[in-house]
Amino acid sequence: MLRSRTFQIAVPALIVMALLPLGVDGYILGLLTLAYYYAVFAMSWDLLFGFAGEVNFGPSFLIGIGAYTAALLNHYWLWPIPACLVAGAFAAVIAGAALAVPALRLTGPYFGLVTLVAVLLLQNMIVLFAGITGGEIGLDLPDVLSIDDNTNYYYALVFMTVSGAILFGLAQSPVGLILQASGQNATEAAALGFNVAKHKLAAFCISAFFSGLAGAMLIFYMGTASVGTVVDIAVGVNVIIAAVLGGRRTIIGAAVGAIFLIGAGELLRPLGQLATFVVSAVALVVILFFPGGFMGRILQSGGRE
Repeated sequence: MLRSRTFQIAVPALIVMALLPLGVDGYILGLLTLAYYYAVFAMSWDLLFGFAGEVNFGPSFLIGIGAYTAALLNHYWLWPIPACLVAGAFAAVIAGAALAVPALRLTGPYFGLVTLVAVLLLQNMIVLFAGITGGEIGLDLPDVLSIDDNTNYYYALVFMTVSGAILFGLAQSPVGLILQASGQNATEAAALGFNVAKHKLAAFCISAFFSGLAGAMLIFYMGTASVGTVVDIAVGVNVIIAAVLGGRRTIIGAAVGAIFLIGAGELLRPLGQLATFVVSAVALVVILFFPGGFMGRILQSGGRE
């Protein structure tokens, strides 16, 4: 891991990120803070799709479960933030496992369809029980991570760094190789004696843990939990685009893609509705002509990962 080119690229980039508060204003820090949480969403998704080969069309289901579990506990029972974060992460794991156990038995596009339907069900449930969840308006939280821009920025940066290191290390481990083999040819992997279903379920649960934890941290940064922020299908689409844009099966590339999407969208905001078109067009061109994404291109030009 220490000798990999990905690691050699990531360390200087993290040093620059750590020094940014010394030279940029609170607006830019806030934008990057949001991007770092999306980076964790995208890296978690890449573990499941890039290595296990399972297309989860509903990453916002796991994000939403973690976020709303933490929000409800803090809003109604005033649980402290650390306890809410832990509860949110494990609620996402439990919900993810309950969804994955039957869904992983399906083949083809059906697994992705099940995850997409799960997002729609969660959205409807939040709106249906608006008296408890706040519905489309959202649920305000009595506690936030911090009111200081620098502190919030470093919370997100450290969280992204630790999550990325764990996910990248896992992807490079024997478990990651088994997941990759299972994703490419499940029949041959099973013939070699690997329990494909068990490894894919483990990957889904790990993805759920980091997605739920990131979702919980995001709402405590924003001070509110709403459908549009953590559960909306558009959130999941952005996560998927970020992971593919940054580079499938690279983990760190997913973070690069997320930061690019958030930054480009904000930079082009003066264009109005045209901004979404431009960002989407760039993403489409990269996906069509550079299937390895940003990181795949960098690693290819610089040698082995």
